[in-house]
Amino acid sequence: MNTSTQVNSTSQYFLDLEEEYGAHNYHPLPVVLKKGLGVHLWDVENKQYFDFLSGYSAVNQGHCHPQIISALIEQAQVLTLTSRAFHNNLLGEYEKYITSYFGYDKVLPMNTGVEGGETAIKLARRWGYTVKGIEENKAKILFAEGNFWGRTMAAISSSTDPSSYKNFGPYMPGFEIVPYNDLLSLEKAMQDKNVAAFMFEPIQGEAGVVVPDDGYISGIRVLCDKYNVLMIADEIQTGLARTGKMLACDHENTRPDILILGKALSGGTLPISAVLADNEIMMTIKPGEHGSTYGGNPLACKVAMEALRVLKDENMEANAMAMGILFRAELSKLNSPFISVIRGRGLLNAIVIKHSNKDAAWKLCIELMKNGLLAKPTHGDIIRFAPPLIITEKQILEAVNIIEKSLSTLA
Repeated sequence: MNTSTQVNSTSQYFLDLEEEYGAHNYHPLPVVLKKGLGVHLWDVENKQYFDFLSGYSAVNQGHCHPQIISALIEQAQVLTLTSRAFHNNLLGEYEKYITSYFGYDKVLPMNTGVEGGETAIKLARRWGYTVKGIEENKAKILFAEGNFWGRTMAAISSSTDPSSYKNFGPYMPGFEIVPYNDLLSLEKAMQDKNVAAFMFEPIQGEAGVVVPDDGYISGIRVLCDKYNVLMIADEIQTGLARTGKMLACDHENTRPDILILGKALSGGTLPISAVLADNEIMMTIKPGEHGSTYGGNPLACKVAMEALRVLKDENMEANAMAMGILFRAELSKLNSPFISVIRGRGLLNAIVIKHSNKDAAWKLCIELMKNGLLAKPTHGDIIRFAPPLIITEKQILEAVNIIEKSLSTLA
């Protein structure tokens, strides 16, 4: 892939440091960022950009949201970590707040999104043995083809992307793959009495913002009820108002048995994730059987409550819905021969680039960067567009103008 682009000497200094001393497990755009505020980022040369990735939807509330940062600073000056060897004065308050917020009996706090996924799988397996009655070590978890929930050994064992799993085996047993957006195939797989759960993304983010047919999510709920299988919704990227509802499952008024949250749960300030479920599931795990040094730390509890409060106080669901509709409509008006598909929901959107050059999406992202908008390709020809949920109509129109200008370079 040709990634050459002229880089200022100040940026090059930082790029060279990463190249020499860091692992080469990412392929970022050649931009070095030093500041963020609202929907904007600034590089080390003080050039301003629209952020249309939002830390993969970790910054739904906007960069350095003043209320979230205030909560972070206030708590950081008092108490940051006790470990779960002791109680702290914020954990119970947070647990009450988030379970009431989403309507579950219990929460198990973790740090990263992938830890949330691992936790959900452990819960599902334990429930499968102690409640459903699956024979020991026979439990199966179903996953959707094209899923992405991280890069731990369990996550790559459920992946269908060779770049995630190739040459990292042997893989975690007990995982099976079914086609995404295919209820008939899902029902066939669920007829196996050893199936404990189906874990899925309501919209597949890393796969390129793949939106399923209407009725898919509610159809999963029906099948899970029919076959006594747990419905695990990975809402780490799609949740917290990103798609125009607090949860993407809310578009079909569907409640998962296990809900996984992360990313914007901290407003982009530190790693925080959460797994929510009712007592029948959550209480199958006993003391010493799962945990995390940092999970449920006072700093995270304080920040998460503020991050959730801000989403509702500023009505970010409604803004995400309205701005998403506007964004897709404005993209459609461009009638670009280089855009074959526009898809998304709320402010989780993507375009598929049609061009004879297989690196066209990367080239377009370089042009977008030059013109003041940051986005990143996925799967070669797809570009995600997911700005912070506080973006305004005026800013959407400015961003579309940048996209139009950048597309012209593909000719």
